[in-house]
Amino acid sequence: MIESFKYFFKYRAKVVNQIMLYLSMICAFTVLLEIGDVTNPNIDVILKSILLMMFYGLFALEIIRTVAFYSALGKLDVANYSSPFIILYFLLVILVRTYNIHWLSFLERDEWMSLGIGLVFLIELSKSTLVFDNFYFNPTILFVISFIGLILIGAALLMFPRATVITRLTFSEAIFMSTSAVCITGLSVTDISTNLSTFGQTVIMILIQVGGLGIMTFTGFFGYFFSGGLSFKNQLMYGEILDEKKLNSVISTLLTIIFITILFELIGAVFIYFSLDPNLFETQGKRVFFAVFHAISSFCNSGFSILHDGIGNPNYRYNYNFQIILALIFILGGLGFSTVYNFYTFVKNKIIRIFSLLIGREVKHKAQYFKFNTKFIVVCNAIVLVVITIAYFVMEQKHTLLEDNSVYGEWVTSFFMANASRSAGFNSVSMSLLGAPTLLMLTIVMWIGSSPGSTGGGVKVTTVALAFLNIFALARGNDSIEIFKKRIALESIHKAFAIIFLSGAVISISFLLLLFTDGDKSLKALLFETISAYTTCGLSLGITPYLSIGGKYIIIFTMFVGRVGTLTLLMSLIKNTKNKSYTYPTEKLLF
Repeated sequence: MIESFKYFFKYRAKVVNQIMLYLSMICAFTVLLEIGDVTNPNIDVILKSILLMMFYGLFALEIIRTVAFYSALGKLDVANYSSPFIILYFLLVILVRTYNIHWLSFLERDEWMSLGIGLVFLIELSKSTLVFDNFYFNPTILFVISFIGLILIGAALLMFPRATVITRLTFSEAIFMSTSAVCITGLSVTDISTNLSTFGQTVIMILIQVGGLGIMTFTGFFGYFFSGGLSFKNQLMYGEILDEKKLNSVISTLLTIIFITILFELIGAVFIYFSLDPNLFETQGKRVFFAVFHAISSFCNSGFSILHDGIGNPNYRYNYNFQIILALIFILGGLGFSTVYNFYTFVKNKIIRIFSLLIGREVKHKAQYFKFNTKFIVVCNAIVLVVITIAYFVMEQKHTLLEDNSVYGEWVTSFFMANASRSAGFNSVSMSLLGAPTLLMLTIVMWIGSSPGSTGGGVKVTTVALAFLNIFALARGNDSIEIFKKRIALESIHKAFAIIFLSGAVISISFLLLLFTDGDKSLKALLFETISAYTTCGLSLGITPYLSIGGKYIIIFTMFVGRVGTLTLLMSLIKNTKNKSYTYPTEKLLF
């Protein structure tokens, strides 16, 4: 009997994991019903009792499975390394709930049981379905499908009764909000500060985080840790998604993106927390949630805020420290993961060098710290940052800056508003009070956007810079663009102009369609809304909640195309993979 038992767990591990997956899925679905869907108090009491039994049941099953695998194999394989930690977590919650440990009393809340059930489901899902060995998709198509799936899941969660406080979201409103969060845009058809509950706001926050990094990044991360690694086929697929040329660097790139994001969001949340007035929060938990939400929202350049009237809320409008911290976080997020990582390695190497000198160790010098792309991106961003901040300060002296009572406040507002318009989508002043020249400048800045490889949108600052450099090169009669003693590849120049043209085409089509569905709105507001949606900025002149159903779906489509990338989508659909063994004669066109 014992030998049969060991044989089953040794050679039928997939069956055991599948059973655990389905059981944890049922438990997780019950958690969602209890948290978001059940409004009847009697049913809620019954569900809480069921969840308690499920929690203890999963705890027992996890122990049995871990012990059985260890007995059958003599060790725990990589896919089951998480089991001891899950068991310890469950045991801790059970002990606190049983013996009323005072200093850990916060663990008595039902939310910690729900979190444990959710973790088990996530881990089992990672083991069973996040490795794509059994089928193959074009990586770009899979990337698009993952976004669509995430949007639909988010919309379903936002339609739960407990996701809202005042008015339940319709299907079109839920799809709009989910798309806006996943595509890190920030446009909203409802006030998330008053109409969305803590559950609804948490859903938005998770969608922002997963959408900002890309669901495939998350699936790859969890798949790597909880399924024992990525197969060769998976590494090829993620290499194309992450634009990583070296196959042996795919996993490190994946982990680096996750690490950088969590690190800087955590640091940002801490700084935000201490910049806040504690008297504005009922509990420490709400203050922590506020800090975490805005750290994630700002680093991912989403523009969502759980403040009524956004950063322009009277209690925060003149909290300049809070605004500076937010601005630094979304500027950092808008630089791109590779750029931030380059700076991270530079600082790390400097610290190691200083430490090595102090203890007398041999110091290894590197020939070059900063990559070409890092230098180009930083220079482009620095120029845009300085120019638009000064321009806003000068042009808004007789408009929005009249609200600030000091020169320092005026510069902070200028710095915050000018740079938030690039992609972050926050606003500390009313958009309706902006002067016409400033509004035009912010529209252009929105279109330019942030850096490639970042959570920001737009056509990207390097694309516009390359277009200008190409114009200057042609004016000088040069055949190539040279910068930092490097020659820019023709492929990059071709892509830059293709991206600019396609952005103009999509914005024009969406704007024309909006004229048919929402012709009663002003042309200025509709055009601004379209550009904001395509560039995933999220600023609005106030017409978003009043768009028709058709108008909402046009903006949804525009946000989605802007986030995925028009050129990327076209290349995945019509890319020619045939290699030619010949070339045609070259001719010059007249211009």
